[in-house]
Amino acid sequence: MVSDIKRYQDNLRDELNGAALYAALAAAESDPLRKDLFMQLAQAESSHAQLWRDKLSAAGVQDERFVPGFRTRLLAKLAQRFGPGFVLPTIAAAEVADRNKYAGQTDAQAISAEERGHAAVIQAVAANAGSGGTTGTDIGRAEPWHRGASGNNLRAAILGANDGLVSNFCLVMGIAGAGSANRAVLLTGLAGLAAGACSMALGEWLSVTNARELAQTQIAREAEEIEQTPLAEQHELALIFEVKGMPKEDAERIASQIMKDKKGALDTLAREELGIDPAELGGNPWTAAATSFALFSAGAIFPVAPFLWMHGPRAIMASALASGMVLCAVGVLSSLFNGRSYWYSAARQLIFGCLAAAVTYGIGAALGRALT
Repeated sequence: MVSDIKRYQDNLRDELNGAALYAALAAAESDPLRKDLFMQLAQAESSHAQLWRDKLSAAGVQDERFVPGFRTRLLAKLAQRFGPGFVLPTIAAAEVADRNKYAGQTDAQAISAEERGHAAVIQAVAANAGSGGTTGTDIGRAEPWHRGASGNNLRAAILGANDGLVSNFCLVMGIAGAGSANRAVLLTGLAGLAAGACSMALGEWLSVTNARELAQTQIAREAEEIEQTPLAEQHELALIFEVKGMPKEDAERIASQIMKDKKGALDTLAREELGIDPAELGGNPWTAAATSFALFSAGAIFPVAPFLWMHGPRAIMASALASGMVLCAVGVLSSLFNGRSYWYSAARQLIFGCLAAAVTYGIGAALGRALT
């Protein structure tokens, strides 16, 4: 019973801090739509607080005088001074981290779904905090240097090839530094390519598979919430629509219509609240594994290829030259999404890649002498 009372008090304090923070955001917000959203969130947190206040009262515990915590006061002052947009990313991150805080509390299931909905709403608010007129994203899309960045797929492809290149370059240089015969260097390089590519492919397969399974679990939980607390889900969906710029009355009407079709409601809530596309569920793990295998292999082949037809110091120099050229190419490609100049990115990639290879070459030479 003592542990339950402590839990009630902690939950009450958290909800009151949340209500105070959202009320402060509403007071600092000039946009009528977002002000109304913040007030709704504050009212929801207050209603959650009342649940724990009632439980404390039933246990015979007197309600303590509430004083907002330091974090709440600091964020409220920052919002007042610099505007809500200044603190929204921090608040959104905290909401996402705490969205499942009631998942293990059987007496809080009625508000658990609402907490996850609040996390989705505040994330959307943070993402659209600059809306209204031309935004930085709009400007960025109009500028050629920004359009050139093709996003996460390009980044993943470059990093995958870079992993293969650098790891095998270092491996080959380490074995060559030890004075191993050409055949040993070649076999080691090819084994490193195969092992690294298989490891990367397995890791990517596991990552995507786990992401799909998590998405399926979240969608199943969302389906249960639609059955058990349809009004709460309808309210959260309306709030999300409001965040996207829809008038409150239209948002509530459309949310009500969507909730009439449970299958359509689940699809919409999965996309809008969970950020999951039910048709994709994070992608195909086999395709991801094959792509990762191919990208790693494409980078790893360059350091070992010269040893197919060259021997001794000439092969080592050719390997270093080929790897250096590809390192520069990777640096140039990485400049497409890091905002740096081509020359800077290429030089940085070349310097650090060659430095890593030189270190492993030196270690290999030292071990070769010590073990002979």
